[in-house]
Amino acid sequence: MSTREYDLIVIGAGPVGENVADRAVQGGLSVVIVESELVGGECSYWACMPSKALLRAGAALRAARDVDGACQAVTGSVDVAAALRRRDGMVHDWNDLSQVQWLQSAGIDLVRGHGRITGEREVTVEDADGGRTELVARHAVAVCTGSAALLPDIPGLKDAAPWTSRDATGVREVPASLAILGGGVVGAEMATLYASFGCAVTLIARSGLLGSVDPFAGEAVAAALAEAGADVRTGVGVERVARAGGEVVLTLSDGAEVRAAEVLVATGRVPRTGELGLDAVGLADGDWLEVDDTMRVRGVNWLYAVGDVNHRALLTHQGKYQARAAGDVIAARATGAAVDDAPWGAHVATADHSAVPQVVFSDPEVAAVGHTETSARAAGLSIRVLDQDLSAIAGSSTHADHYRGTARAIVDDDRRVLVGATFVGPDVAELLHAATIAIVGEVPIDRLWHAVPSYPTISEVWLRWLEAYGR
Repeated sequence: MSTREYDLIVIGAGPVGENVADRAVQGGLSVVIVESELVGGECSYWACMPSKALLRAGAALRAARDVDGACQAVTGSVDVAAALRRRDGMVHDWNDLSQVQWLQSAGIDLVRGHGRITGEREVTVEDADGGRTELVARHAVAVCTGSAALLPDIPGLKDAAPWTSRDATGVREVPASLAILGGGVVGAEMATLYASFGCAVTLIARSGLLGSVDPFAGEAVAAALAEAGADVRTGVGVERVARAGGEVVLTLSDGAEVRAAEVLVATGRVPRTGELGLDAVGLADGDWLEVDDTMRVRGVNWLYAVGDVNHRALLTHQGKYQARAAGDVIAARATGAAVDDAPWGAHVATADHSAVPQVVFSDPEVAAVGHTETSARAAGLSIRVLDQDLSAIAGSSTHADHYRGTARAIVDDDRRVLVGATFVGPDVAELLHAATIAIVGEVPIDRLWHAVPSYPTISEVWLRWLEAYGR
């Protein structure tokens, strides 16, 4: 077994691990990254990129159908085969050569195989042929292994060979019908996607749709799915599952049965920390890793956990944000440079606590950042809630003939700053970053009056919010 030494060992070569490694190299450290699957990780091959590529065909078609002059040119439905080909191109046919070449160009070494922590600052990598490489870190080890789909303990579910999100985004042949368990982001997006493909979709969401955002968002998505022909069932759970006669039979808590060709489980995520050797540092394999704001694991001063594994914000962009802070602080600590770990400093992920943006690429789109009304009140803030019908905005009327949407602003009345925003409607994702900047920058309402939205754009909603709030 060969032994190699580096300043930093990164376990996991998804976007998070790549960013930790890149920032550390730029800080002057030698870095090796360990990956057992494809360099580029979940987001590149099984999550963000393929799902959004697949969803785009249906979204573009719906947009064209709602503009007079364009709708007359729409003569068919989504070409599923073409959409799948576009997906294949987006994921490079699940070939990671370009990502490997990027690592090489960035000065980051790669060791393929399963990495396991076997001692202090020590990782042993076993490759597919059983060969082993021992890696030793002079300064730090960063765990960036992400998360995997949670399989709930429902009788018969495992034996029914359920799909996870990987199966749904990597599909080769679209089934005639699909039952989806879970009303979160994956459930809402995959229901939108498969309905656009002409698949008969049944979405089972015990607690409703998109529970992490303001309720009106999930209600709008549920209504749109129903209009698209999906069967949306809320307030019920699944008691048992069986596969028989070429279909899956789900027995619900209200006694009803749902039959589908396939069943997709989208009920949550678990950390990919199993068989990682965490017991070597007094932690438990399979657990989420608790970190401070510099992403250092509490109680182990050389171990960092970045991205989904720390359970702070399970989003690719937020993981990459954490990674930039972690890579920079690892380099700073290794070289004796000053560490800026005060709130909003260069070496912390302060935004994880109150300024996390997220887009759900459902129909309609949902974009949210910061507090919801419920979370703001729970935090003890004195707030005003400003709701605006987006269909009344001039830019919306030019964007689509039957535009429907809502925008909500949450304002901290004591400080007179925006602390939350939720947008629901076609193409609202592009409205989100302005709200994120206002929240992170704590831009006073009085100053926002001087940020004039262009006319006629949907961004004029900002002026409507200000008018509702008053000077």
